[in-house]
Amino acid sequence: MNKKTVKDIDLQGKRVFMRVDFNVPMADGKVTDDKRIRAALPTIQYCLDHGAALLLASHLGRPKGGADSQFSLRPASEVLSALINRPVVMAPDCVGAETEALAKNLKPGDVMMLENTRFHAGEEQNDPELAKQMAALADVYVNDAFGSAHRAHASTEGIAHFLPAVSGFLMEQELEYLGRAVANPEHPYIAILGGAKISDKILVVETLAAKCDKLIIGGGMANTFLAAQGLNMQDSLVEAQSIETAKTLLAKLGDKLVLPLDAIIADQFDAQANVQTVDVDQIPAGWRMLDVGPKTVALYQTVLSGAKLVVWNGPVGVFEMPKFAEGTFALARILAESDAVTVIGGGDSASAVKKAGVASKMTHVSTGGGASLEFLEGKELPGVAALNDK
Repeated sequence: MNKKTVKDIDLQGKRVFMRVDFNVPMADGKVTDDKRIRAALPTIQYCLDHGAALLLASHLGRPKGGADSQFSLRPASEVLSALINRPVVMAPDCVGAETEALAKNLKPGDVMMLENTRFHAGEEQNDPELAKQMAALADVYVNDAFGSAHRAHASTEGIAHFLPAVSGFLMEQELEYLGRAVANPEHPYIAILGGAKISDKILVVETLAAKCDKLIIGGGMANTFLAAQGLNMQDSLVEAQSIETAKTLLAKLGDKLVLPLDAIIADQFDAQANVQTVDVDQIPAGWRMLDVGPKTVALYQTVLSGAKLVVWNGPVGVFEMPKFAEGTFALARILAESDAVTVIGGGDSASAVKKAGVASKMTHVSTGGGASLEFLEGKELPGVAALNDK
């Protein structure tokens, strides 16, 4: 990574505007999963240990025009306060006279949580005026919100033009591990792509296929590839408009692509559906493929044995329903026992390895679904590009 990090600048006596990803799940005004808050702790602690006063900024949800108490970051600030065992001042806004006054009074070791950046329309418009007002609160900008780095917003990109701008440790770690897959991967390198749609992932299929030795395709995407091979997928989810694309990719990539051999099929898209296991060319009328079968899992085991690097983005079945989770969980267990560097690309894949109970056995589980996908496509992320080069 050629970007400066918090270790490359002097923080003593400085006010640090740190963009974090506290876009956490909430229920009844309480945080229900604090993983994202914990992920920011190493950078928060480092700044405090090195004499900084911290202003933390994040978005939360999608508030519609202006302040809305149900999208307040106060519950997140309370969780953080308990985790770092010190008070966290809650600002009334992320800019404005009152917030500026509070920021000016911060002493080294103090922590203040700014209110939801999306309470201002200028955040998502990357309004330079809003970015300038945010920058006026601090001396240094630290971005540790990889999950928002693919968005050019005022608090992720705009502000970096007005202050010395460096990455936090979480951002650095994300770029290091995902960068391995994009820059100069170790071989054998196996990529796994799942999820529902090819249309969302054409670019990432092409980018990964150019670098990897084998590309495993699962989930709804696989149905469209199988249909492109001429199989009757019956009631399975197939993207009709992507069949030609799938045919082109099949012709171009040949045996580099690994497709399912068998399927767990259901007579309806329902957790209580009737289920059977068949080869992919034997799906009866009125049935649909919702998971990969045991022959496919055995094939995964063979393809993945001896891999040095594995990147996985997207589940290979509808793992939210127990009857269709085994393929995805079996894949997670294969990776957990592998000697490869395993990089899990956020979103559903991150939640799948967690549900399978093996998240701690992966080398790196990304905190950003959309951001990791765009990074793997080879796109430059605005929130990373704006940081100072080493």
